[in-house]
Amino acid sequence: MHWLYLALAIAFEVAGTTAMKLSDGFRKPGWAVAMFVAYTACFALVALAIRQIELGVAYAVWAGVGTAIVAVIGVAAFGETVTVLKVVGIVLIVLGVVALNLGGGAR
Repeated sequence: MHWLYLALAIAFEVAGTTAMKLSDGFRKPGWAVAMFVAYTACFALVALAIRQIELGVAYAVWAGVGTAIVAVIGVAAFGETVTVLKVVGIVLIVLGVVALNLGGGAR
């Protein structure tokens, strides 16, 4: 169940970050409210996840996977550029998350 909490936390973090972009610097209040709701849910779910997953592993998975997904959304939805360096960076993040999980992550 703790990995499900972490997966949901990642989904809410991605939604919150996307809503932050769509809020246009808090000029669109609906998106700003969505951002606050998503981040609140995200942090609550991370708190539940770290009851059973090691903190370092949970944080690396949450931040790494969230970063990779947000980078893809940036390219797909917001027309951000794709460079070799960006792709290498995302690959390194994913490899780091895999390495941490191979080292053991659940208590």
